[in-house]
Amino acid sequence: PSATWRLLNQGTASSKPTEAQITEQCGLLESWSEVDCAIARLNGNVAAYRANKAKSHLEAMNQEMVGTLFYGNSGTAPEEFNGLATRYSSLGQNCITGGGSQSDNSSIWLIGWGENTIHGIYPKGSSAGLSHHDYGEQTIETTSGIAGQRLRVFQEKFEWTPGLAVEDWRFAVRIANIDISNLTAESSAANLIKLMIKAIHRLPTTAGGTTPDGEFVGVRPSFYMNRTVFEMLDIQRWNTVSGQGTGAQNLGGSITYSDIDGKKVPTFRDIPIGICDQLLLTEATVA
Repeated sequence: PSATWRLLNQGTASSKPTEAQITEQCGLLESWSEVDCAIARLNGNVAAYRANKAKSHLEAMNQEMVGTLFYGNSGTAPEEFNGLATRYSSLGQNCITGGGSQSDNSSIWLIGWGENTIHGIYPKGSSAGLSHHDYGEQTIETTSGIAGQRLRVFQEKFEWTPGLAVEDWRFAVRIANIDISNLTAESSAANLIKLMIKAIHRLPTTAGGTTPDGEFVGVRPSFYMNRTVFEMLDIQRWNTVSGQGTGAQNLGGSITYSDIDGKKVPTFRDIPIGICDQLLLTEATVA
């Protein structure tokens, strides 16, 4: 909308904002757990044994969800939702380069999560997060050995219907083309601290906070990178603050650790850094 300076006794014209309509989609992510009843009972504690086995399914779903969050592409895999790399796939204002030109690249992401910026979604009529369905003892036909063999199992299903909505594209920044071989060899390596500073200044704002009613408003920014990149960021930080860095590396920046939800979390300029195993070391060059 427009704003107008006015004189006393003079009116102003009304105006309205305009928005583009974009359809976002959700996916249906499932995992089935089937545990042989005999093994579960031999364990002595059926519930604990089943819960322990279920952890693997939950971790698999978490990893698959995060991988899709970054690399999902409904154009090549219609069952997925579009991830961030599919949307930020060419260099520009919010996709900057770390200088790599080979096929062993990785990316650092800065995402400003918020109700009006970038956030998760789920379909009408469903619920947020993971759903669990316990079907108890069931008889199944096994696929190994003689066809038609039957087995009694404890059966349960885990279900998730997540999606991603990018309401304001300005609130995600991709630092692409970070050459991993150069980074780990510390030869012609991308200057991670400098690139992260650039990413922060690409966001319109990083301000956010909690109202007296406990409701979060504004933007909650977070960095995401894989373990290799974080390791080398820590080394570059050490080189910088210890005086070992030279040239462009000697920026005087550092990583600190802050208490977030009772845990020590690495932060850069008060922005948390999340270590994400699903961010690849084999990204193609973003042109």
